[in-house]
Parts: sequence; C-alpha cells; structure tokens
Amino acid sequence: MVKEDKGAQGEQEVEERRNLLLPDIERWPSDPDKPIIELQRVWKSYGGKDILKGVDLRVVAGETVVIMGESGSGKSILLRMMTGLETPDHGEVFIFGRNVRDMSTRELLAVRKRFGMLFQNYALMDSFTVRDNIAFPVQENTRVASEEIDRRVRDLLEMLDLPHAYNKFPNELSGGMKKRVGLARALITNPELVFFDEPTTGLDPVMIEFVDQLIIRAQRSYNITSVIISHDVGSVSRLATRVAMLHEGQIVQRGTFDEIRRSTHPWVHGFVNVGGSGRMSDENDDGAPAGAQDATRRVTAMVSCDDVLARLAVEPDEPVVEVKDLVKSFGEHTVLKGVNIKVPPKKITVLIGGSGSGKSVIIKHIIGLFRPDSGQVNVFGQDIAQADVKTIKKLRERFGMLFQHAALFDSMSIYENVAFPLVERRLVRNKAEVKDKVFDVLERLNIPDLAWRNPSEISNGQQKRVALARAIITQPEIMIYDEPTTGQDPVMIQRVDDMIEEAQEAFDITSIVISHDMVSTFRIADRVAMLYFGEILAYGAPAELRKSNHEKVREFIYAGSM
Repeated sequence: MVKEDKGAQGEQEVEERRNLLLPDIERWPSDPDKPIIELQRVWKSYGGKDILKGVDLRVVAGETVVIMGESGSGKSILLRMMTGLETPDHGEVFIFGRNVRDMSTRELLAVRKRFGMLFQNYALMDSFTVRDNIAFPVQENTRVASEEIDRRVRDLLEMLDLPHAYNKFPNELSGGMKKRVGLARALITNPELVFFDEPTTGLDPVMIEFVDQLIIRAQRSYNITSVIISHDVGSVSRLATRVAMLHEGQIVQRGTFDEIRRSTHPWVHGFVNVGGSGRMSDENDDGAPAGAQDATRRVTAMVSCDDVLARLAVEPDEPVVEVKDLVKSFGEHTVLKGVNIKVPPKKITVLIGGSGSGKSVIIKHIIGLFRPDSGQVNVFGQDIAQADVKTIKKLRERFGMLFQHAALFDSMSIYENVAFPLVERRLVRNKAEVKDKVFDVLERLNIPDLAWRNPSEISNGQQKRVALARAIITQPEIMIYDEPTTGQDPVMIQRVDDMIEEAQEAFDITSIVISHDMVSTFRIADRVAMLYFGEILAYGAPAELRKSNHEKVREFIYAGSM
C-alpha cells in the first residue's frame, strides 16, 4: 500500500517517481511565491455573448483551489483555459510560468503531461480492463517497463481500496468504483497538478465523503496541487485551501471556505448557504450525533412544526403503490431482499440509499419493466407482477417520468417538445386543443415565455421544467423523478425542489423521487424510504428518520458530520 509522503524525504521520493515516469519533460522549478497557473484579465465570448469577463486567478503550488458557481457561469470554460485547450479573446493565461499564447502545440502537449484530470463522467474505456485504463497514460507517453507499470497500478489500487478490481472491466464497477479508477489514472504519472471536474457528482452522501478523503490522501501521498470544480458545499468545506466564487463570468469573491461562508455578498451568501453550509459545529441538539448541529439544520430545512404535524396525519387505507416482500436477483446477486413500501396518494415519497442499493430496481418493478422473483407489486390496486403485457402498457400511461437529464429534442421548439406525447399518442382531437393544453401546462409551471425557443437557448433549470411539462401534459396520476438534482448547483437544486412542490400542488399528483441529496430530500418529502443493500432500513415521515437510532440511517443522513 502507498504510504503518505511527509517532509523533505517524501517530496524527494515523489520527484524521483515523476522523473522516472516522465523523464523527458522539462519541469518548471517549484517556487512557492510563483503561481503554477495564473489568469490575468481573461475574457472569452461565444456567439457574441461574454462568458468570462476579466477573470484573475492564481493557483500556487501545494494548494487546493475550488471554483464554485451556478451552472452556466463559465466554470468549464475556465478549466479549459487552465489546461490550454482554449485561448482567451483578451488577457493572458500562464501555465507553469509560460504564456499559453507563446507555446507551440508540441510544447503544450509536453506541459499537459505534467498534470492529471479526473472527469465528471469517468471517461473510462469500456474495452480496457481497470489495469489498462489506469496504465494508459504511462504506456502512451513513456518507455517505462511493463513490470514497473504493473507495480504502480497495483499500488494505486491498494491505496484506493480497489485491489480486487485489477482485471475487471468498467461495466462491472459501481459509480464510486469508476471514480476511484479515474483518480488512479489521473495519478499514475505522479502529476504536479490535478484538475477535478465535479468529482462527486452522482454519488450518495457516504460515497461523497469517501471520495473526498481519497482525494485528500492522494494529495498528501503525491504532493500535488489541485484545482476542483464543485457544486457540493460540504465537499468544498473539506477539500478547499481557497475558494473562488464565479458569478456571471466574474470571480466576485475568493478566500478560505470560512471566509466565503461568512460573506456578505448577496449572491455568494445565498449560494453557499442554500439549505445549510455543510460545516459542522461540536454542539449537539435535537438528538443528532456530536458535531452534527448544522447537518440537523440542513435536513430540517423547510420542516416546521406545522409541516411535521401535517405529514404525520393518518394516511388513507389504500396506497396508490404497495410493494410487498419484493425479492429480485440477477444471477447469484440478490438486489432486493423482501422490500416493503407503501406510497400514499397525492404525497411526495423519496427513495434514498447508496449507489447499488436497489432504488432504480424498485422503480422498474413499479412501472412493470421487471417482474419480481417473489412478492407483490400492487399499482392502483392491481398486482403488476401477475398482469399481462396489455394491462401493464395501460398502467404505464398513468405514469409520468422526469429523468436526470432533460432529454429534450434539440430539433424541436419547447412548444413541440411539450406537445409531443399528445400528438404521438393521439390523445387530442385537433391542433387548437393541443395548443390549449400545452399553454395551460406552461402557464402552471411559469414558463409560457419559452414556448417558441429551442432547448439550446434556455438554461438547465428551464430545461428541467420543460421536461416536467412534457411528462405532465398527459395528466399522469404518478410522477417519477429519477435523481432530478444530480449535477445541479445549490441554487438550482432549490429551484428543482420548488418545481416538484409546485407541480405537486398544481396537478394534485402522487410523486416518487429517487435522490442522493439529503437537503433536497428533507425539504420536499412527505415520506422517506431508505434502502441499504436491498433492504428497507427506515420508512416514515422526515422527522421520524431524523430521530432514527439506526447506525446506517444516521451515517447516511448525516454523512460528513460525524
């Protein structure tokens, strides 16, 4: 196992490994007073629209700089500037002390060998084993012996708790395991600098904290400087040396996380403190674990005493969906182990749990895509496990679905996207009726002004609302939301939550939400069901789960506060 390198001797060992793996790279000397990356008054425009507006930023050796901002604020463009993939319209970008404008293509390629990259969506090669994915940068760029590469790969897998994955393929790995393989590949050349693009997107709270700790361990072991793009406030609080807040193409504030958290800048304060900061105090209130006071505030956001009383009201006898003793296996792997859930009508039920816990498998049973090995799935009073294909198809027409990504048709206007299911399924008689229904839904979701625009012209949050309008125009009785807040910044998460609650009120529907986001869950849920390796550990009103004494339930809800 790779041990953490400490002191001058550790730094010397890291440098020796770098020279071994990339011996032909001319390295800029490490100078603590000189930035590794520097942006000076950088401007960048696309299609006449200014994306970056005079950005100044310095990244000094050994620190971890986190860039935060709303979706569309220019974070990804800023990252491309730092890696030399884009040049500014105005201003200068220096990488390892050299102006990007003055570098040849060959020189830029040489510079890029000095840093690693962990992508948001893993970017692993499906036809390569884990070993070959990790080894790829060294095999492509050096003449290091295969035996030495194997040793480095095994050391990295050991450090990342993945020694058993050496010969596996990406499709055999969970999302969290893929993240770790991506991190190993980013570290294999012993880079001086690593860029992390949303490293925790799509992960559950426990896995987010685990990946954060791996990043911290890697930084110490490999003596690297880090630049991280992140939306996760709790993660930023653990990782950042400095934070740069990017808003409307400008860095409006920078400093330590605590300085950013105490900011009086209206936008910065709102962005960082939406739903709570994620940093924990040592006091204990409301029965939360020691050090979890702020976490308690986060998960109790939007839950007043009146809310709790309303949500604890007696439910009707007949749930709209009832899962009884549901068992499902794939090969020798049992995914669901006797699951029992009741979904009350006209309420929001949220399914939470780690990646691979079985949430999506339950949903696929509810909509009739899977048949149980044993148990019952009653939907609208019918056991869907015993229903024929025609009956299942009819039942599905009573569902609406909103996916993680809006999945709109780029070639259609917003109006045409929303009208599509009515036209495709011939649910209306004429164009006038289609128009009336489309604008009724758009009005109720507060987006009628978008009707004649294209998806590429609107924001991510607006696209989510359009996708909801398309799902809801057929008047479904049950709406299913699959990770609706994944990859969204804190402000956008609250907007999506508001959208779900507004739709619930405006259309009087039953909602089932799959979520990893605890702030969102406890903001919108009437009922919460927590899955753990195919079993329901807890089910009830949000207040009931907060008071649970089950170790795994508390670990998941208060991840990052222990």
